[in-house]
Amino acid sequence: MKADEIDEIIANAVAESKGKSARTQRKKNSSAVLKARSVLNILFMLGFLAALIIYFAMPEQKALFFTVGFGALLLKLIEFALRFLF
Repeated sequence: MKADEIDEIIANAVAESKGKSARTQRKKNSSAVLKARSVLNILFMLGFLAALIIYFAMPEQKALFFTVGFGALLLKLIEFALRFLF
């Protein structure tokens, strides 16, 4: 084997080992992000349901309806940002 071939094999092995560790790190991060997204989605659905109940059960409480509704939307926007950032 020539020195160039050996250098190429070593460079490929180093690049491959770095890729594996980066993939492992991404899997760990994506697992945590998926859990956070799931929790945020459940909270959004509960908030949306609460806003609907407030809207129909207490029509005079518009401020409460908007507060709960916008809070639920804020949770959804956070989840949306996590989906595209990670």
